[in-house]
Amino acid sequence: MSERPIFIVGCPRSGTTLLQLMLHAHPRVAVPPETRILVQVYRARRGYGDLRETKNRRMLARKIAKGSRTQFGDLGIDADEFIRRAVEGPGSLGSVVGLVYKMFAERHGKVRWGDKRPPYIRHLDAILAMFPDAQIVHLIRDGRDCVASLKEMPWFQGDVYEAVHRWAEAIDAGRGHKLPADSYYELRYEELCADPAGSLGGLCTFLGEEYDPAMREPYRVADVVPEHKDWHTNTRQPVTTTRTGSWAQRLEPWEVSLCETVLGNRLTAYGYELSGAPAATRRDVAAYEKTSNTWKRKWRRVALTERINRFREPGPVAALLTDTQRELAGIVR
Repeated sequence: MSERPIFIVGCPRSGTTLLQLMLHAHPRVAVPPETRILVQVYRARRGYGDLRETKNRRMLARKIAKGSRTQFGDLGIDADEFIRRAVEGPGSLGSVVGLVYKMFAERHGKVRWGDKRPPYIRHLDAILAMFPDAQIVHLIRDGRDCVASLKEMPWFQGDVYEAVHRWAEAIDAGRGHKLPADSYYELRYEELCADPAGSLGGLCTFLGEEYDPAMREPYRVADVVPEHKDWHTNTRQPVTTTRTGSWAQRLEPWEVSLCETVLGNRLTAYGYELSGAPAATRRDVAAYEKTSNTWKRKWRRVALTERINRFREPGPVAALLTDTQRELAGIVR
């Protein structure tokens, strides 16, 4: 049976928490609440030195378990035990990071782990550097619903132009991937809600797992989501289609026009029908393009830095926690 790590990605407010819980309800798979560990550790990897050295693994493990803002505490893992096992474990960045999720899975009696964080869609290179055997699941929702929902989130600091860009960015990142068919899978939120069994059956085939009916009742494992994240309260209820298409009541007419003008080709490519709203004003389109270009420039700078950093790796990056990962690294036992 597969031990490949699973990563759920997408635009924020695409239903990724719902999918997280559906997978977490599977008897073999554990998917924790969001953390701020994986990408942050990867981007700071040069500061931890060669992780084949015990002292460096201890330093990194302590940073993960006891540092600020990692959200390690939400996982229910004993910090000291994690540090001990990281020190005794394989000497690579992915091995120390992967141990976090492996221990979360063990805590729930599972043998396979996943991770969910929508912005991972921008960081597939980092994920694949640490976990070359990863399977990426991209959940896609109507961009107009995502924009409407983002506007209502207490943690979203952007405006409607940024919300529109977030969806376009996620779609373009998914389209631009160069992963093999057994490593990347797209799933529509609307189909997941309307036919959970059928959608999850297809997903399980991709993952190499047997479908389990418990996955249709994600609310039964919703206690894994921290209660203070009250914007996820809908996940504590049975799966429903009531939020599908709710953008029609939640967006202003000019916002619908903006979405359909700048996202129209992407929306129709994924089977979403346009409402026929009038074209957005040049002013609104220009404001969107300014926001979008600002973010694109930022991520281009980050990508350039990462390309340079890959030539200066202080030690092994790829995880060495499973037989498959060791085989990919050329380690024969």
